[in-house]
Amino acid sequence: MLLSSVAEHVYWMARYVERAENTARIILVNNNLLLDMPRSIELGWEPLVAITGNAELFREHYDEASERNVIRFLVSDVRNSNCIINSLAQARENLRTTRAILPRAVWETLNDLYAYASDNKTSGMSRRGRYAFMRRIIDYSQLLAGKLSSTMSHDQTYDFLRMGRNMERADMTTRVIDVRGSNLLPSITEELRPFDDIQWKSVLDSLAGYQMYRRHVHVRVRGREVLRFLLQDTRFPRAVHYCLAEVESCLRCLDSSESPLRALGMAQRVLSRVGVDEIVGDGLTDFLNEFQLVHSELNSQITASYFEVGEEQAELQAASA
Repeated sequence: MLLSSVAEHVYWMARYVERAENTARIILVNNNLLLDMPRSIELGWEPLVAITGNAELFREHYDEASERNVIRFLVSDVRNSNCIINSLAQARENLRTTRAILPRAVWETLNDLYAYASDNKTSGMSRRGRYAFMRRIIDYSQLLAGKLSSTMSHDQTYDFLRMGRNMERADMTTRVIDVRGSNLLPSITEELRPFDDIQWKSVLDSLAGYQMYRRHVHVRVRGREVLRFLLQDTRFPRAVHYCLAEVESCLRCLDSSESPLRALGMAQRVLSRVGVDEIVGDGLTDFLNEFQLVHSELNSQITASYFEVGEEQAELQAASA
């Protein structure tokens, strides 16, 4: 039996690594989007703070959402627990306490990534060094996922890793759609209309989905099709439907999964019953808010079922470990 403390550490290690990769990706994509758009149109950097869910914290410490302030906040501001440096530090700490049951190569890779990010955070905030820094974060995060998949047993420990990764992905996908999609769908101005495709491509790029969208959807980049692909596609690893299916696969391999599976079923019903054409416009934000609530409930049920065990159960776990 896997100790609840070990399960919690590997679950959150996976979430923090995924969070660092996601943050690096949205910074890189926004940087490229600003280069593609005409100089007369200022899209700004503030949406990135909103995507990460830290807008209130940002406003407490910064007077304006300038490029420099947002990049510092998302890369290295110690007051932001979800910045890249802090996410990697927390992932590393969670892995440090459980590294005896994970492949040594995984510990070495995460250690190297954290050391690189800490040593090069200044260049990551500059325009000249930003691309190389963000690409290194993304590439090493994917390398870490590959090593976990190919070098460790696919047992209960791996189930918690996979569950954490997919919970974080589902959360980020809906956040990107909420901030980017809500701004794009209902209120495209005549000035922005010629660049609508570019902006929706940036939504796909933020989730590494552009090439797979073109391969499977077979139409040019359009808002409704992008929403349908990112919410309900059954094959793309960052689509919400796929992420929830992966979480279900993990839960069905674990004991004490009744409550999490009920919460998961509610999230899947919310997703499956929605009609994309019906939520285009004002309905999109309402739907995503509803999904975020059931997603949060799912995380709470996972926490209550596997991480917040009583003292007596903890002693039984320790005895049987």
